[in-house]
Amino acid sequence: MAMEAATESFVSHRNLLFTIAYEMLGSAADAEDVLQETWLRWAGVDHGTVDNHRAYLVRIVTRQALGRLRTLGRRKESYVGSWLPEPLLTTPDVAEDVELADSVSMAVMLVLETLTPTERAVFVLREVFDVDYDEIATAVGKNPAAVRQIAHRARSHVAARRPREVVTQAASREALAAFRRATETGDLQALLDLLAPDVVFLGDGGGVKQAVPRPVVGASKVARMLLGGLLKVSGWEMEPAQVNGCPALVVRFGGELDTVIAVRVENGRISGLYAVRNPAKLSHMTEETTLRR
Repeated sequence: MAMEAATESFVSHRNLLFTIAYEMLGSAADAEDVLQETWLRWAGVDHGTVDNHRAYLVRIVTRQALGRLRTLGRRKESYVGSWLPEPLLTTPDVAEDVELADSVSMAVMLVLETLTPTERAVFVLREVFDVDYDEIATAVGKNPAAVRQIAHRARSHVAARRPREVVTQAASREALAAFRRATETGDLQALLDLLAPDVVFLGDGGGVKQAVPRPVVGASKVARMLLGGLLKVSGWEMEPAQVNGCPALVVRFGGELDTVIAVRVENGRISGLYAVRNPAKLSHMTEETTLRR
């Protein structure tokens, strides 16, 4: 009976645990592996001694994700081209939780990549999931005072780099619709009007699919690259999708999923374009993923 209750508890918290692991790792595949490791460790616990199953599971998944995050950091050093988080086709309710949608947006996930593993764990647990400092301290192996300092440092770091405004879903959809019209019609001026002067384009092909090897910066360079190169090939079509809780575009070639394009919108203009083409990162675009806080 105890094992049955433990299994039910794990299943009931699975979406929460996946969300924590994904926000820490930026990889759904690695988050799934961490969940498997979490289950194996949870199955070996004397559950009669555990007062708070949720807190205990969060502690396990955090420790497993931290270990995986350090390994991923070494892996990313040899990654071909720009590394982008793995996009998720998310359920509609994710968008309704504004704070959750913002925290898993491509723009914010990229900011989280600039934190150290411990800073990222502390930030995610405190700012997104509102875990208390004592519990975070236990999870990351630090004392509460140190965790408070880490949280303050991480919060300041993220605040200085994340979009200054939380853009509404409607505003993002409007920007994406304008982007789609401009690229489909080849309207250079419309595209230039839509892009922020210092817009950044990142492409992730993982060395498998063709992608720009380094960031492209500036409205003119990005617009001309899109219209003169990447989107000049015939046979492609764009369609809207809900990715990481935010409006995005899916590009198909010959009916096959090829690219996911997410955007960062500021002051009504697109300041960031993130194109994921690496096939290994598109497996979670075939069915919706449920995220929970």
